[in-house]
Amino acid sequence: MLNKEIRKHFPILDQEINGHPLVYLDSAATSQKPQQVIDALSNYYSLDNSNVHRGVHTLGNRATEGYENARDKVRAFINAKSTEEVIFMRGTTTALNMVAQSYGRANVGEGDEIVITYMEHHSNIIPWQQLAKEKGAVLKYVNLEEDGTLSLEKVREVITERTKIVSIMYVSNVLGTMNPIKEITEIAHSHGAVMVVDGAQAAPHLKIDVQLLDCDFLAFSGHKMCGPTGIGVLYGKKELLNNMEPVEFGGEMIDFVGLYDSTWKELPWKFEGGTPIIAGAIGLGAAIDFLEEIGMDNIERHEHELAGYAMKRMSEIEGLSIYGPLDPGKRAGMVTFNLNDVHPHDVATVLDMHGIAVRAGHHCAQPLMKWLEVSSTARASFYIYNTEEDVDRLVDGLRIAKEYFNDVY
Repeated sequence: MLNKEIRKHFPILDQEINGHPLVYLDSAATSQKPQQVIDALSNYYSLDNSNVHRGVHTLGNRATEGYENARDKVRAFINAKSTEEVIFMRGTTTALNMVAQSYGRANVGEGDEIVITYMEHHSNIIPWQQLAKEKGAVLKYVNLEEDGTLSLEKVREVITERTKIVSIMYVSNVLGTMNPIKEITEIAHSHGAVMVVDGAQAAPHLKIDVQLLDCDFLAFSGHKMCGPTGIGVLYGKKELLNNMEPVEFGGEMIDFVGLYDSTWKELPWKFEGGTPIIAGAIGLGAAIDFLEEIGMDNIERHEHELAGYAMKRMSEIEGLSIYGPLDPGKRAGMVTFNLNDVHPHDVATVLDMHGIAVRAGHHCAQPLMKWLEVSSTARASFYIYNTEEDVDRLVDGLRIAKEYFNDVY
């Protein structure tokens, strides 16, 4: 387990909710921010606030240096070959939409196939639905195993020579399943398809090496990995990005503008139209520094241990169902569950009254809810600042909720 001193870096955790010390178990939705990220944002706005790339004055140079330094930190964090392959975007959703609208529109035609799975977040379903409708393509789904994992055999059955795009989440935001992306990428490439990875739930929790995975695109968000909201990353292989057209046009991304035609800047700036997300990028760079100081391997180990402890403790509660792999080694640090016939929103409300924050609903994964044969679930998601004591508080809160609704019903 990580040192409990890590909690002291997160000022928001030092408060009471409804008269109880806060236990924050909703990091899969958004993580809390350490003081050094808050300070990085404050320092930019207090000392360096200026637009980037365009100016020659000192503030503009300092802002540009901070912005581009953050890009290089991202490059190193995911082991991209070049900063040209790192595009700053608003988040995972925007990045996935950009791939669908730019690469997808140019490379997918009538009768071609796009392959995803039943566990995908809506952000990795709807862009492909829209592309398939526009192009007359076929959207295909890989079914899941009973424990919510993916079988490579089923992946091979679904991907064919007509498949142009395979887009799969690295880690499920509901089941916690960690998918074999490297092996799936090999299968996709053997059929000439490109591999798109939704890394929103992976980037905060485990070390990502895009060269080792050999994926063609990777999307992730800063706000789930201790960074600010409104900043995310699209990684793409340089040769693919060079052949793609921007989908947003305007200032910053242009090289030359004539009356009737224009040309674009080189990578990565041709995809960053308008004033970029300067403060967000600088904050993301500070978040990466913070995570690297802890060590991604240490973070992954901590979460596996905490998820294992949570599943063990939660399994002691009669009538509580846990979804996803029961092997903590196959899942990230979250436990999604339902308590008897109690609606997850009611469970979450009782927990909140005791200072415990969990998520309840369909988690932007309605096809998966249908596959699980439930309308919604509750989810406790852990991060570097959570401890076994937090899990114990959760279990105590669930026992209180169970007793309360047993009396009510």
